[in-house]
Amino acid sequence: MAKSDELLTEIEALGTKIADARSAVAQRFIGQERVVELSLAALLCGGHGLLVGLPGMGKTMLVDTLGTVMGLASGRVQFTPDLMPADILGSEVLETAKDGSRSFRFIEGPIFGQLLMADEINRASPRTQSALLQAMQERQVTVAGQHRALPAPFHVLATQNPIEQGHLSPSRSPA
Repeated sequence: MAKSDELLTEIEALGTKIADARSAVAQRFIGQERVVELSLAALLCGGHGLLVGLPGMGKTMLVDTLGTVMGLASGRVQFTPDLMPADILGSEVLETAKDGSRSFRFIEGPIFGQLLMADEINRASPRTQSALLQAMQERQVTVAGQHRALPAPFHVLATQNPIEQGHLSPSRSPA
């Protein structure tokens, strides 16, 4: 009986913490309760999310606020057509020591955080999107043949602007 009482107390405490987090986010991100609720649900269940909305709707502010409120090391990558997989995963660089010896050193990319905002993911090349999706699924990356684990927890909240509101498309020409 004592264990079930302890479990009930822990569940109630967790419920209070979640309500506090929801309240803290809602103070900064006003009028989007459903988006806040779904974003928190994605993080709490260990998943990822895609936020679709017009520019200026606060997608970036929401992810930034969630990172702060949840105490997660967060980062942001602005996806562009010229972004390469190494730009998000990291790469090895050749370093020369004072004695003249050379060795490779891995420099982590922005994906090595607990909460990554993948901004305008739809603008990235298929190769870069594939690298991100693989990291999201496997929670690790492979660079130069070495598997490197991502931190736990690891979440991606990607953003996407509706196609009609995106950047100039081939069917549109500047006025």
